[in-house]
Amino acid sequence: MTNATDLMTGEADAARLARKERLFARINKAARWLDALGLAWITPILKIAAGDNPKEQLGELKRVLVIPLVGIGLFLAAWGILAPQVQTSLGAIPGPAQVWDQAVNLWKDHKDERAKAADFYERQEKRNAKFTTEGHPERVKWRDYTGKPTFIDQIATSLLTVGLGFLIATLVAVPLGIACGLSQTVNGAVNPLIQIFKPVSPLAWLPIVTMIVSALYVDTSEALPKSLVISAVTVTLCSLWPTLINTALGVASIDKDLVNVGRVLQLSTPTTIRKLVLPSALPLIFTGLRLSLGVGWMVLIAAEMLAQNPGLGKFVWDEFQNGSSQSLARIMVAVLTIGIIGFLLDRIMYALQSAFTFSANR
Repeated sequence: MTNATDLMTGEADAARLARKERLFARINKAARWLDALGLAWITPILKIAAGDNPKEQLGELKRVLVIPLVGIGLFLAAWGILAPQVQTSLGAIPGPAQVWDQAVNLWKDHKDERAKAADFYERQEKRNAKFTTEGHPERVKWRDYTGKPTFIDQIATSLLTVGLGFLIATLVAVPLGIACGLSQTVNGAVNPLIQIFKPVSPLAWLPIVTMIVSALYVDTSEALPKSLVISAVTVTLCSLWPTLINTALGVASIDKDLVNVGRVLQLSTPTTIRKLVLPSALPLIFTGLRLSLGVGWMVLIAAEMLAQNPGLGKFVWDEFQNGSSQSLARIMVAVLTIGIIGFLLDRIMYALQSAFTFSANR
């Protein structure tokens, strides 16, 4: 009887151990994605809940969550203490509380503007329905709401602009980088141009881009206004270089044995690029894409300021020109928003890199 009980207890323990191992395997698999999304602090909590060593996981939680929060707290405290000591033409530098109040006000302004738009379209529908019912369809008119863009609308415009510029840069930089990596002749021809144009500021590109786009982009559309295209092309010219350089480096660094295998199998050039070159070079290509997206987002604000594209750059410029007592706090809201969005864009690219590459090197 005792042997049977011991056997049942051993089987139950083995089953529990197997379940625990499967649970930890799932947590470790999820940890990669949590880290890519900037949520690495969730992993120690999950492991503690799963029964792992609390002391070890609390130490990890301290490293990935507590210490960064302490750093942010110290920064906010220093900001709150020192900011009122600095007087500007617009008054004292706003502290965290004033900046937060303006962030709330900007969100409220957005909701109010959306409510106005909804009321406008509702009144328009009722008026047109009345004309139709009365037998006057010729008096039916549909107009778009022309209220001012809100802070949220300007964020969306900036994201659209940087997305368009980044897409153009990628379509140019990746094929050209592959050609540079595969051919020393192409690399020798393109490398001097890279070294010349890579350091050029967006402020220098903008007048040239403005004149060229104004000359070529005559039939404009509402979806892509001229100011947006100018900003996007400027972003392209400043952000394509990291992707181009890293793609060329990644392609040139692939194992020569793979290239020789392709020659032995008599693979066509497109097949060689698709099957051998791209999988090997993908980690460095994604590194270049992450750098390009960061550069593009940084360049965007200056481009929008000068091109008067209704995005975050124009918001900052308009608030600076406005000169009200709230302007400085609103500019700081925009600055923090730009930083947070830049971080999120990098996390998204990092997650895509983790999904599509096999290398642990980042």
